[in-house]
Amino acid sequence: MGKEYLMIPGPTPIPEEVARAMSTEMFNHRGPRFKELIEQLTAELKKIFQTEGRLFILTASGTGGMEAAIVNFLSPGQRIISLTNGSFGERMAQIAEIYGVQVERLASEWGEPLPYDELEKRLREDARGEIKAITVVHNESSTGMMNDLALISRLRGSHPALLLVDTVSSMGAVDIPVDEWGIDVCFTGSQKALMLPPGLAIISVGERAWARMADSGMKRFYLNLATAQEFLDIGQTPFTPALSQMVAMKKSLELYFSEGRERCYARHRRMAGATRAAMRALGLELLVGEKEASLTVTAVKKPEEIDISRLRAVMREDFGVEIAGGQGKLQGKIFRLGHLGAVTEMDVIVAIAALEMALARLNYPVSLGQGVKAAQEVILAG
Repeated sequence: MGKEYLMIPGPTPIPEEVARAMSTEMFNHRGPRFKELIEQLTAELKKIFQTEGRLFILTASGTGGMEAAIVNFLSPGQRIISLTNGSFGERMAQIAEIYGVQVERLASEWGEPLPYDELEKRLREDARGEIKAITVVHNESSTGMMNDLALISRLRGSHPALLLVDTVSSMGAVDIPVDEWGIDVCFTGSQKALMLPPGLAIISVGERAWARMADSGMKRFYLNLATAQEFLDIGQTPFTPALSQMVAMKKSLELYFSEGRERCYARHRRMAGATRAAMRALGLELLVGEKEASLTVTAVKKPEEIDISRLRAVMREDFGVEIAGGQGKLQGKIFRLGHLGAVTEMDVIVAIAALEMALARLNYPVSLGQGVKAAQEVILAG
């Protein structure tokens, strides 16, 4: 009967005010109320993306945003580089392949840094500009790895390849200056740092990418951003939008800006640092090194004596804390703690205490309170 703590990479907890806002009455999505709403949301989301470019709110999952990034700006037969070191980087590459794009993967083992040197070499070799785009996941939530997007931007430099970036589990929680870094197409999902349920994808498009769209040879209908722009110009969407979600977004953005971007970034840094410190204090091994560790998701290697599914069940059933397991090739090998969005430092403390008790209940040698203490020290240090 107690409170349940959702400590997974997403969907993330929803503030009560946001949940209440979703109970809105229905209204005309072709009328003046919706026009005012979508124009306000678009302007405020541009502040989070730090862009002066175009921005669209799609009724779709984050993967819908990913597919939109592929089908609007590329053509079958074109060559791209996909940087992959986790499940979602691989998903983006697979979507491109399904649409007939020639994908050259520059891959690292899951949990290892991307091969930045290889990217630099390939772009330097491509004097004829045959590489049309670079795809990358900024925050690979499947591994708890934050890829170096600023470095990728510098390595791309003046090369004409578009930079297409998945920021589903980082936008809003981490400083991502889209225009400053020259990100041509950037997308995120509603269910992470934006503190909403799943169902909305937000995608920004720079003018260089927009100019390329006219030459794209891919067929598209629902995800056609040219059509989305035509309707946005009159304060509408091409198709019926998720009205309740968008009304709730108005409230979630109000909460976001009341905290302030910089304070939000700092809170996520504290929660990530506290979580990693707690894992080390408990003698648990992190999948990703400190330098590359995500600020929104922490991945922890499985202790030899522990069954991950059993650990998750004990935490959920006995202590009301839901954590995530591994995906794909990491299934059964890691567990993951999400600390983003409406999650607070006190939620992190509760999750670590529950982890300690669950490990003890599974007869893993743990000193109760050691992880909590380490986390508290990080939070107090600010």
